[in-house]
Amino acid sequence: VINPEEEALEDLEMDLIVAGTDEAILMVECGAQGVTEAEVLDALDIAHGEIRKIVDTIEQLRQQAGKEKLVIEEPEVDPELVERIRASHGAKLDEATQVPEKLARQEAAKEVELAVLEEHAPTPVDGEPDPELRAEVSRAFNRLEKDIIRRRIAVDKKRPDGRAQDEIRPIECEIDLAPRVHGSALFTRGETQILSSVALGTTRMDMKVDNLGLQETKRFWHHYNFPPFSVGEAGFMRGPKRRDIGHGALAERALEATIPDEEEFPYVLRVVSDTLESNGSSSMGSVCASSMALQAAGVPVSAPVAGVAMGLIKEGDDYVVLTDIAGVEDHLGDMDFKVAGTKEGITALQMDIKITGVTLEILKDALDQANRGRQFILEKMSEAIDHPREQLSPFAPKITSIKIDPEKIGALIGKGGETIRGLSEEFEAEIDVDDDGTVRLYAPTGELVDALAERITAMTKDVEVGDRFTGKVVKTTNFGAFVELAKGTDGLLHISNVKPGERVDSVDDVLSAGDEIDVTVVEVDRERGRI
Repeated sequence: VINPEEEALEDLEMDLIVAGTDEAILMVECGAQGVTEAEVLDALDIAHGEIRKIVDTIEQLRQQAGKEKLVIEEPEVDPELVERIRASHGAKLDEATQVPEKLARQEAAKEVELAVLEEHAPTPVDGEPDPELRAEVSRAFNRLEKDIIRRRIAVDKKRPDGRAQDEIRPIECEIDLAPRVHGSALFTRGETQILSSVALGTTRMDMKVDNLGLQETKRFWHHYNFPPFSVGEAGFMRGPKRRDIGHGALAERALEATIPDEEEFPYVLRVVSDTLESNGSSSMGSVCASSMALQAAGVPVSAPVAGVAMGLIKEGDDYVVLTDIAGVEDHLGDMDFKVAGTKEGITALQMDIKITGVTLEILKDALDQANRGRQFILEKMSEAIDHPREQLSPFAPKITSIKIDPEKIGALIGKGGETIRGLSEEFEAEIDVDDDGTVRLYAPTGELVDALAERITAMTKDVEVGDRFTGKVVKTTNFGAFVELAKGTDGLLHISNVKPGERVDSVDDVLSAGDEIDVTVVEVDRERGRI
């Protein structure tokens, strides 16, 4: 469906947004319920056909009302200067860019750049360096560095850290690192490391979302933090930036398809991913860490989710699709393609393309290679945890749901809310009641929740012969005593049963208003409403 109505967006198997030109797709954003690679490709092909129609309309408008196109010239790089630098320092730069470790590689390349600047834009003995000349030499150096790395990857099939094109960096997975949170996991892939923590809350803690449509609420959300120290920098931490918000939303979209509905798991869920170190796709690392943390927390997710970042280097007709791209491959590459999903299918996809000429055949290769990478990562994750725990953390709030007759809601709430407030105080609990008779109970321990559920069930169920109650005497008469079995429900204790085995002359000799006694129901007259 092209441009589906807003009302249809909630129940889609795939929600796909595509941007592009008449020549190529440039950007893709997708959330899905586990679709196949073939379905994604089919959707991209359909979307690009529609984009061409829109671009054609824009072009017609431009011809009728448009102004002359601005000519923007990019900064020139002197090819002769590039070749001189290649001749003098090309071998050293080639060697520096093959250092496997990220910071060591950056330092080695910086050392070569300083030597190049000293040779080709030297500082006069008695003056300041020429800023324009130094800028020109730096541009030429950067062009040479880019050419060397891209040609080595695309033509020589050698990546900066020595990996094969479909090879994933070493992976380590751990769970339960943070003992006090309700679930935690650490995912390390090469020089990227993510710590994810899960907190469970009651349904009253859902997030209010006030957007352009009607006010909505969310019961599952994922936050992502990227502190400066994760890339070896010192900087201010003043809340999430645009990039952090986008990465958090992408990981949330990837995980959302596996989150159980409220009837199955009546909790609100918040996951926070903290990037401890970053060199390539911390967003996909967050998907992996968060999926493991959710399982460690005992959330009954439908399946584990993993993510992998794909890249592309294209030089002429030569191209190579890269699995698990590192930072330098993202920076110098032609495509950043993040794919997340379960063993069965894709749940989220985000793609940015920097060049034209990326064909559906290349995208098919990237999706197939991403699938193999995702399966490999899921296997590694399963070694740490392969299914959701059956028990929640002892620190998580205890929640249960019971169903009562909707006509009994008034009895549960009581006059002015007196009954429900009293129960909340007695059991240290929160009680939520829906119009359909669903009652959700939240308490610090399982014992309190179970006892509260038992009390409410007894209060609201239809009284049957044989039921036992601890009731309070509310009134005595010459023929017996009225005993409150539950709020709003009394039964008659006949004088002949006030003192079993004995006949008493007066009920008041044995019972007084306010006494608590154990009673058993022996007769229920439903027509007259008597117990």
